[in-house]
Amino acid sequence: MALSLLDQKIVSALEADARMSFAALAEIVGLSKTPCWKRVKALEEAGIIRGYRTMLDAALLGFGLEAFIQVSIDFELSEAFEAAVRRHPLIWRCHATTGEADYLLHIVATDMNALDRILRQELCRLPGVKRTSTSMSTREIKSDISFADAARHVGKENGQ
Repeated sequence: MALSLLDQKIVSALEADARMSFAALAEIVGLSKTPCWKRVKALEEAGIIRGYRTMLDAALLGFGLEAFIQVSIDFELSEAFEAAVRRHPLIWRCHATTGEADYLLHIVATDMNALDRILRQELCRLPGVKRTSTSMSTREIKSDISFADAARHVGKENGQ
């Protein structure tokens, strides 16, 4: 769905601060409160706005280590693997991938000993796991994207 300029302003403002009031949002985008609320509801119903969440700092919560694990599995067990991944509390993100590995996991751990335990006692025992390869994050360079800005960028590339 292509966003109108007004919808782009709305999602951009909400990406920056999802806690702002409808009155403040309406003022930023140049609408009155009720039409602004209706536009936001339409964006939610269309699935463009999927929800609102609080972003927490993993390191300040004691998760000082992030790792990326490439996982190769027995594909007969892919559904069970994916279900187990969804339930695991330390797997932050999981992507099905092309290339040598079948999945890429992004996990958090408190320290190196915890990561070793997670790898040896938990991840290797997930359904269908045949092989893993782990890379450590030494520091974060970028952790966020403005999808409103990305949509504008793509629109410019396409002459819109």
